[in-house]
Amino acid sequence: MTPAKKSAAVSKNPKDYCITTIGSHSALQILKGARDEGVPNLAICKRGTERVYKSFGVADEILLIDDWSEWETKVEPELIKRNAIIIPHGSFISYLGHERVQKMQSMYYGTKEILEWESNRTMERQWLLSANILMPRVFEKPEDIDCPVIVKFHGAGGGFGYFVVRSAEQFYEVKNRKYPDENDFNIQEYIIGVPLYIHYFYSPITGELEIMSFDKRYESNADSIGRIKAEDQLAAKIHTSYTIVGNIPLVVRESMLPEFFEMGDRVIKASRTLHNTKTGERLKKGLFGSFCLETIVTRKLQTFVFEISARIVAGTNPFIEGSPYTALKYTVPMSTGRRIARDIQQAIKQGRLEEILG
Repeated sequence: MTPAKKSAAVSKNPKDYCITTIGSHSALQILKGARDEGVPNLAICKRGTERVYKSFGVADEILLIDDWSEWETKVEPELIKRNAIIIPHGSFISYLGHERVQKMQSMYYGTKEILEWESNRTMERQWLLSANILMPRVFEKPEDIDCPVIVKFHGAGGGFGYFVVRSAEQFYEVKNRKYPDENDFNIQEYIIGVPLYIHYFYSPITGELEIMSFDKRYESNADSIGRIKAEDQLAAKIHTSYTIVGNIPLVVRESMLPEFFEMGDRVIKASRTLHNTKTGERLKKGLFGSFCLETIVTRKLQTFVFEISARIVAGTNPFIEGSPYTALKYTVPMSTGRRIARDIQQAIKQGRLEEILG
């Protein structure tokens, strides 16, 4: 048991703890959410990026480092000393990797083992299919392609490097020309429809699943290429890119909400049957906190899920003052960052902090 967890078992005062995250991705709303819920916060910034958190004034303190290799020697001892609770987000996982996260001694909000299931596309697909989630077909090799497909390289951040083809010949033409050294990829059926990202929150403290908000991603140059005539695109040899630039808020048809709640329920239930790949032990806590189902809704209103993010996503950033959905449920502006802080605050006050630590 770490020093942080010893003191966690004693104090029921949220001010004896600290909510912390890496300065990137969705840190602004996480830090503001902690402050709004009366929990001290700490931003961990690589030197040169701290201006954002100073300018917006949401960080109580900023811990500066020169490189992420300092995590174990400089950062973790400080976090343990402060009773800090780490909130993971996309950049956090990208910078540190799920294997380093598994070894952390600091308090961590969420189930660490879920990250491996999320980051491995084969395991992720197994999890979602076991939850009876509708997913696009996956092709084992380029020669099997018989419809438009999207090719995703494992670990590609923010949609960078994705491309669409409709045959093995096109696949090899694009890959060999633009990505000759990339050999770890996923070939997925390209579903025509509306991209829709569903932001959920599940609390072990209340036992309730909430829908927080929805967004769609603004992708460059996929979302701007339509301004250019087809013949000009061909003449200029413009190739579609899916690199994410920002996020656009959405409100969905109310009649679709029951299905979305049921999908979230099934994914959480299935997560409790997953196991630690090293020990074989079942993940009893399963998935909790913030997560996102990344979907495509077709013209027949079929919802295909192509990915899950088992943590807060950047698509929640437009809702720092809350969404239309949280406005219905809460009397204060409730961002996903604030909802996480409230879960932590309630767990501390009730002496149940261990239930939300992974």
